[in-house]
Amino acid sequence: MDRIFEFAANHYILVSAFFLLWTAFFFTESRRGSRPLSPQAATNMVNRQDAVIVDLRDEDDFRKGHIAGSVNVPYGKINDRISELKGYQDKPVILVCNLGSHASIAGRSLKQHGFTDLYRMRGGMQGWRNDNLPVVR
Repeated sequence: MDRIFEFAANHYILVSAFFLLWTAFFFTESRRGSRPLSPQAATNMVNRQDAVIVDLRDEDDFRKGHIAGSVNVPYGKINDRISELKGYQDKPVILVCNLGSHASIAGRSLKQHGFTDLYRMRGGMQGWRNDNLPVVR
């Protein structure tokens, strides 16, 4: 244990940088509008807790293949179509985009409109397909 304190004293800049980055990581993760969820966990949540999947991709991509039962609200129109999603406010909402990058920002927007139980699928539809899970057209 004394070796840890000795290391920290000898390399205080390195240790300070580590704690700074660690704090920055947790700060950015806490600001995201939703919690990450694997495709398998999303399937379980839909089956057990009646969760709703909101597909944030555009209409063309949605028609090419989507998760069964998902609701299509394109990312660019999410603020305009909030009223459509208000009916799902009391259920867990799983946000899905192509790779998972837009789901975080959309989650922040939905959180501002009163949604509390928000999740984002890790890897988006690409992750869903990589896990060989079914899509409908």
